[in-house]
Amino acid sequence: MSLTELAIAVAEEAAPQTQELSHDEDSKQQVLEDTDNLQLKSIGYKPILHRTYGLIENFSTTFAALYFVGGVRVTFSTGIAAGGNLAYWTSYLVTCIFTFITAAVIAEICSALPAAGSIYLWAAEAGGPKYGRFLGFVVAWWSIAAWTTFCASNTQSAVNYMLSEITVFNLDFPSDSSIVKFRTVQWICTEVLLALAILVNFLPPRFFRYVFYLSSSFVLLDFLLNIIWLPIGTANTWGFRTANEAFMTTYNGTGAPTEWNWCLSYLATAGILIGFDASGHVAEETKNASIDAAKGIFWSTVVSGIGGFITIILFLFCTPDAATLFSFGSPQPFVPLYAVVLGRGGHLFMNIVCVTALWFNTAIAIVAASRLVFAVARDGVLPFSSWVSKVSPEGQPRNAVLVIWGVSALITCTILPSGVAFTSLISAAGVPSAAAYGLICFGCFFLTPNSFPEPRWSLGKLRRPFQFVSIFWNGWVVVVLFSPYEFPITRETLNYAPIIMTGVTIFAVLSWWFTPKEAWLSKKHITDFSEADTSAGEEITGDPKDIVTRE
Repeated sequence: MSLTELAIAVAEEAAPQTQELSHDEDSKQQVLEDTDNLQLKSIGYKPILHRTYGLIENFSTTFAALYFVGGVRVTFSTGIAAGGNLAYWTSYLVTCIFTFITAAVIAEICSALPAAGSIYLWAAEAGGPKYGRFLGFVVAWWSIAAWTTFCASNTQSAVNYMLSEITVFNLDFPSDSSIVKFRTVQWICTEVLLALAILVNFLPPRFFRYVFYLSSSFVLLDFLLNIIWLPIGTANTWGFRTANEAFMTTYNGTGAPTEWNWCLSYLATAGILIGFDASGHVAEETKNASIDAAKGIFWSTVVSGIGGFITIILFLFCTPDAATLFSFGSPQPFVPLYAVVLGRGGHLFMNIVCVTALWFNTAIAIVAASRLVFAVARDGVLPFSSWVSKVSPEGQPRNAVLVIWGVSALITCTILPSGVAFTSLISAAGVPSAAAYGLICFGCFFLTPNSFPEPRWSLGKLRRPFQFVSIFWNGWVVVVLFSPYEFPITRETLNYAPIIMTGVTIFAVLSWWFTPKEAWLSKKHITDFSEADTSAGEEITGDPKDIVTRE
């Protein structure tokens, strides 16, 4: 009997047959909450976070974090430079197919392990008793690096939209990131927007749910404005590109050999859909988590992927040729593009929508990042873990939010000495997540193919082939993201992402080596979970010191 069936049976036995309909609904909600708590306890954790979010909020976590329209705009010029239009849209189709497969695998694993910061738990259980602890440490630090870096870099992306108005209005102020004066203003604006996004995360859950709604609404508003308004403006200005120009044009703006130049288009396309594990990080705050968190991961990725493809096709028809696009000379080329197509007044409104959507995007990313830090601190391996893992009366890890603020604010300071270093940090935000997805799939396929409990959201016979495909796809993404963007390679064009990734990995290995084995992800805990059927209500037994529950 599953957890849900067991809980329903108990509720039906205890409830009078003459209950009113509203009372029946309350009972069902209580059943779901009891089921979630039983499953969390079977994993080895005490429920301490609020559990007030439903499928819509969980879906919105990834949908807003991916923000497919903004992702396409940020990567569009990179995609065009690497192979041109033909490479961009075909590579994106390939990206969608394999990312959907990876998201399905991760969603199924989340269904078996719906806990806060769960990506490192997925890695630990995928590695099994022998390798699980090592994989858990590596993925934990990879993911923390990815999400904290993303919070910083995404905020800077919003600022780039604001500062692109310098070129539109021809202001007497530098607009080149190579100039210290420009970078100083860029840094100040980024820190202010980051602080505001942090502040929103202190709203109680009953109010913060509206942040999810507003964030998703702005993504849809941005999408609809582009679908409706941009074609009208294009028709009234430089006109649409022909089908041959939109789909078949090639271009080499990277200086790489022809074959590798085409491959570099995946630098743009893969980054649009990385970060779908966000829904898993709020699983502990989601009702019916073993189903709804899995649905949130998978369907938000699918919807974002389809929306991204429509956006790419639209932009290919509405944007000018590559030489004209790159001649705008702006931190975000779409701002002057909108100014030409929509006029100064229209483009200002569009730019406000873009900046607001990106700011909400950062606020949601902070949610995912803070739950990850909270989970690691709950396990007791961070400095000041007892303080970091402290939960507010509303059931929120607010101290973990402050940690994200401190780390992201420090990362943002890299703008000041070098624009090149921060560009590499943006790349480093995607690499660890792709590497983590691939490592988890590798562990599930080769190390623990038969020891994972059967999840409620299951791929069935597709599980093994999907895992196998996901290993190679995410490996390919990591290779591409490690590549330099421009050739020949110089200090200015060097991609520092491999160096950053190596540093984070060394830190993870040292943490794994020096942290006592009984302190975090012990073999006993991993073995107990592997042997426990979390879908059948079996709870972990044994000495509490052997599991990772923190009172």
